[in-house]
Amino acid sequence: MSASRHKLLWFCAGFVVGVPVALLGWWLLSPLFIDTEVDEAFPWTENAAIPAGISRSDAETVMMTMAKVEETMEEAMSGEMVEAANAATASGQFEDADSFHKGEGTATIYRLADGSHVLRLEDFRVTNGPDLRVLLARSSDPLGQGDLDAGYEELGKLKGNVGNQNYPISDAIDPAEFGSVVIYCKPFRVVFSAAQLN
Repeated sequence: MSASRHKLLWFCAGFVVGVPVALLGWWLLSPLFIDTEVDEAFPWTENAAIPAGISRSDAETVMMTMAKVEETMEEAMSGEMVEAANAATASGQFEDADSFHKGEGTATIYRLADGSHVLRLEDFRVTNGPDLRVLLARSSDPLGQGDLDAGYEELGKLKGNVGNQNYPISDAIDPAEFGSVVIYCKPFRVVFSAAQLN
């Protein structure tokens, strides 16, 4: 085999192996350098259904009008009335899992006026990572995978490692049975941050 052909084979083999390794490395490491920011409003009127027979543009006009009316009503309502309509049932502060995996902000579970529950993260920031998930954990102070063995419910993929965000809680889940909110890296099975619920 000629030297040039030998070099070409090594180049091809390096390319075939190197590209997937580089892509995997980017997927694993890029979140550490890139923040994903979100800023969701409190879910006052989320999940409103559009009645049959109404066009989307008419529905949008009605929703905009309702939003203005609701904003005016909210301004007129006292703090006690708002709290009664949307009651915080549990809350906690995010803490660092270790010196590398850090988190801050507030996790609050609200019972909304319609009886449903939502987890809201506010003033939230956590070390970014690949495939982070939001969990409700039965353990009140989970530090690692073993602490999650007591049971947990996954509420979904983390929408952003920075900012205010909402996670609906299924009616099949009783929030009172859980002791903490956990930001969890699924591929590496690592707790990034946790907030003990009180």
